[in-house]
Amino acid sequence: MNSKAAAYQQQSDKAQLVERHAPLVKRIAHHLIARLPASVIVDDLIQSGMIGLLEAARNFDGSKGASFETFAGIRIRGAMLDEIRKGDWTPRSVHKNSRAITEAINQVERETGRDARDTEIAAKLNVSIHDYHQMLNEVNAGKLVGIEDLGVSEDVISIEQNKGNDSPLEDLMQGAFQKALAHAITTLPEREAIVLSLYYDEELNLREIGEVLDVSESRVSQIHSQAMLKLKARMQSWQAEE
Repeated sequence: MNSKAAAYQQQSDKAQLVERHAPLVKRIAHHLIARLPASVIVDDLIQSGMIGLLEAARNFDGSKGASFETFAGIRIRGAMLDEIRKGDWTPRSVHKNSRAITEAINQVERETGRDARDTEIAAKLNVSIHDYHQMLNEVNAGKLVGIEDLGVSEDVISIEQNKGNDSPLEDLMQGAFQKALAHAITTLPEREAIVLSLYYDEELNLREIGEVLDVSESRVSQIHSQAMLKLKARMQSWQAEE
């Protein structure tokens, strides 16, 4: 096969990859939109996700070991998150409340030596339990509260590994972070750990998780936010200075 024919075949293969995995973009977009404010439009996520899919098809190297679907999923989700963050639609009060809750959790757990309870966190914040739950709802609705907020994301680690240019020190640090994060998750109360598992591993949305646990979607949102903020508090040593 001459060089022109090889180049044409390569472009054809990439086009087929994009066409075959277009439904993956929609699936990821609809999963993300379930925990975002109404101001975020799913079509915008799909558009940015398609750009991520095109980049994935252009840069994918099958010799690295990862499947294309795994590699593309990382790039698609990353492109959508970049688009969301560029929008800057999160009120300052949400960032302030997120930091305040994280610090309150830290203080309570240092003082008690155990998992912080809702009532204790609310008392430390000097707000009612109703107001505290409302703050959790706003944090979850106004900001992506996810693994990426802990300082090092699984997406970043996977992308860097696919690039094949990790240093031994970076490998060690990434592995240590994953172990520390896994341990931190095991220290959460059972219900909080279940919500995270259903959300991130099983990819259920908040309504579906509510049906599993027999609680309201709003309560699932609160549990999810509190669980992630607890993890953030316990993983602060890994976070870069803001």
